[in-house]
Amino acid sequence: MINADEIAGIIKQRIASYATGTNEAEIGTVIKVGDSIARIYGLDNAQSSELVEFPNGLNGIVLNLEEDSVGVAIMGPDTDIKEGDKVRRTGRIASVPVGDAVLGRVVNPLGQPVDGKGPIASSEYRTIENIAPTVVERQGVKQPLQTGIRAIDALIPIGKGQRELIIGDRGTGKTAIAVDTILNQKGKDVICIYVAIGQKNSTVASLLQTFERAGAMEYTTIVTVSAAEPASLKWIAPFAGCAMAEYFMYQGKDVLVVYDDLTRHAQAYREVSLLLRRPPGREAYPGDIFFLHSRLLERAAKLSDEKGGGSITALPIIETQAGDVSAYIPTNVISITDGQIYLQNGLFFQGIRPAVDVGISVSRVGSAAQTKAMKSVAGRLKLDLAQYRELAAFAKLASDLDKATQQQLNRGDKMTQVLVQPQLAPQPMEDEVAVIFAATRGHLDAIPTNRVGEWVNRFVDYLHEKHEAVPDAIRTSGALSEETEKQLITAIEDFNKGF
Repeated sequence: MINADEIAGIIKQRIASYATGTNEAEIGTVIKVGDSIARIYGLDNAQSSELVEFPNGLNGIVLNLEEDSVGVAIMGPDTDIKEGDKVRRTGRIASVPVGDAVLGRVVNPLGQPVDGKGPIASSEYRTIENIAPTVVERQGVKQPLQTGIRAIDALIPIGKGQRELIIGDRGTGKTAIAVDTILNQKGKDVICIYVAIGQKNSTVASLLQTFERAGAMEYTTIVTVSAAEPASLKWIAPFAGCAMAEYFMYQGKDVLVVYDDLTRHAQAYREVSLLLRRPPGREAYPGDIFFLHSRLLERAAKLSDEKGGGSITALPIIETQAGDVSAYIPTNVISITDGQIYLQNGLFFQGIRPAVDVGISVSRVGSAAQTKAMKSVAGRLKLDLAQYRELAAFAKLASDLDKATQQQLNRGDKMTQVLVQPQLAPQPMEDEVAVIFAATRGHLDAIPTNRVGEWVNRFVDYLHEKHEAVPDAIRTSGALSEETEKQLITAIEDFNKGF
């Protein structure tokens, strides 16, 4: 039975609540295109960093807002885009997918997968440009982020929330340090994001294999943009990686981000800026090149406990030309970061690898980010190495040296060899402490310098086989108690008898 009154009531209600409105989509026209940059007329209300869509489905990011047109960086090849094409505003600010779905994946700077493992099922997105945490929202850096590299953990410690620059010439092992640090985070509840800017695809593929073999891809995301892709994609890559890291940081987790490398990033940004006709400054870089890197690296922080206590530790990499640390981009980034690990060509070719120059390298957080055990052995190491460097310079001139000087030079040689470590073999903190303790206390003075590496490897194995209690005690307490110290000395003496 149909009730006419009921139907009339529904119709009246629908008429009353009917809202008219026009759905306005702003469309612009391409007036000029080339070098992955387009000038578009008619997008009067476009916002900075907004995404616009071209007819072929490619996106672009609005960069220049001018009186009668906007300058857009095209996120892909511009070959199919021509003058007169219609461009649509999306109303979305450039953003990337974030969350657990991106872990273990290789993505491009737009968050699209490039590893052939299907789409990324992420419901959450985060804008690539975000404001860094304020002073009130941060706390001091005080927890160590272990790299597993003796030379760094002892002398240039990195803390959670720190920004430590890795700087050196091409082929001195900068990426190797970053990779070892990522491998060393296995089982330490640290999420890693590796941003490869303008690297060869073959390099990224071999890196992916290294991570997969070591089981590191479970907690790692690789953001990659190859050298052949447009400069605009290289420019947003580190910001995309940082956005993915921020999501985890605000969930109270610890994240490590590697930007490899910011020299290529600066060059890409310079290219985009010059094509957009922004005025060039020193070395043709735009005036805001310092702001570009400072707003990126300032987002690395250790959040306060009220904010969840998460952290982003940033390891930016800078490539120098012929060891020139005083060039424009290196000095910029040195002034933004909390210290630098300086890798030297000369050391690398002498076979001292990692080729860390412990004289110039510095961590501005210092021993605040070290365990008590490491602090107790590292102080002595720093002093001995500093004295050794001074003496070694004089020893070249002198013909006969007194016994004390010879002793100190001998000890310094052993120390330098102890800091040599093979690639892809990061060490747990307790093993590092035991090895450095042996070296600083003179237990290696009688070992031939060329056999120090062999001594280190065999001693660590021996320690775990016969004196497991020593590394266990150092690991659980984070300190080197008198009791543990006595046991460690006994272990070293027993091992040396058979070596």
